[in-house]
Amino acid sequence: MYISRIELRNWKNFKEAEATLGNRVFLIGPNASGKSNLLDAFRFLRDIANHQLEKAVNDFRSGVSALRCLAATRYSNIDLEVTLTEADQKQWRYCLSFSQDNLRRPVVNKELVYGPDEIMILQRPNSEDRQDPFRLTQTALEQVSENKEFRKVADFFKSISYQQLLPQVVRDPRGFSPLPVQNDPFGRDFLLRLWRTTPKTRDSRLKKITAALRSAVPQLSDLVVRMDNSGTPHLIGGYSHWRLHDARQNESQFSDGTLRLLGLLWTVYEGSGLLLLEEPEISLHPEIVRRLPTIFYRINRSRKEPRQLVISTHSEEMLSDKSIGPEEVLRLEPSPNGTRICLPDEADRKAMSEGLTAADVLMPKAAPENIGQLTFEFEA
Repeated sequence: MYISRIELRNWKNFKEAEATLGNRVFLIGPNASGKSNLLDAFRFLRDIANHQLEKAVNDFRSGVSALRCLAATRYSNIDLEVTLTEADQKQWRYCLSFSQDNLRRPVVNKELVYGPDEIMILQRPNSEDRQDPFRLTQTALEQVSENKEFRKVADFFKSISYQQLLPQVVRDPRGFSPLPVQNDPFGRDFLLRLWRTTPKTRDSRLKKITAALRSAVPQLSDLVVRMDNSGTPHLIGGYSHWRLHDARQNESQFSDGTLRLLGLLWTVYEGSGLLLLEEPEISLHPEIVRRLPTIFYRINRSRKEPRQLVISTHSEEMLSDKSIGPEEVLRLEPSPNGTRICLPDEADRKAMSEGLTAADVLMPKAAPENIGQLTFEFEA
């Protein structure tokens, strides 16, 4: 299952926006155009399914007012609608519209679920909601007793993963949070996730990752995970040199680029749902970045069930991969009336069909307007 379409209304940067998605999507656009906020729309659905509407809105995102698009005028509700497509091409559709009450609690104004063949499975508000309006402070998505008929949709949302691994956090997780954290996108539990993976699966993945990493770290001979006497897991790398035995280093001695690349590769193997990656090119050599789309594709192809990837990027090197088709790139264009999601036009498609890459054709359009005015003058 993957998300094949998303529609947003009054969500952060987006007053009205819609996009068709494939199994691999690259988001491009100038700073503050809404790339992170578009990724957050998917995370929001995950947070509702895993937690509660109020937590997803108030605790994680500072309330409805912080979410509502500044360009919103008469219509003040926030709407999200996604279409999910299964391997057999059957489709599901989930729609949510919400606002807030006088106590600033988020409340559901509309919640709809359509199953295959557009059969309506859920329509809210219903008679029970009208009898007890407090029910509208929760979605049916988050309630096991309510989502029985569309639980595969709820389970898919729960499986959505966002990763922005920070090497400093991986090296010193307790320095950022003394308490254990699960599924942390920044890597506080990254080594623990490796350790808890079954040894056979972990060793197989690390062997494949080692082979891929050798292009960036030629001396790397192997990767293993070991638990120290204090109960802290460590990632150990072997490095070949002129001595008989390989040198051993742990994550504290790995470079930022090595740790980030390793984390990216592991993440594509890990999990099953939609994977959101934000600027994976950070800390990586341009020649490594240039090969990331191919590496992701090969890992995905080796999986029993490929993952859908949505990747935000500013990298020309990444978009220079000729395998990237025009239908895989969404360009965000800010305007006073909200950010638009733009697809390549006919001229763009023609240029790419003739051998130019997305970096050649689409990245120049994603540059900030009047970038030439960004200058500094210094007095003598």
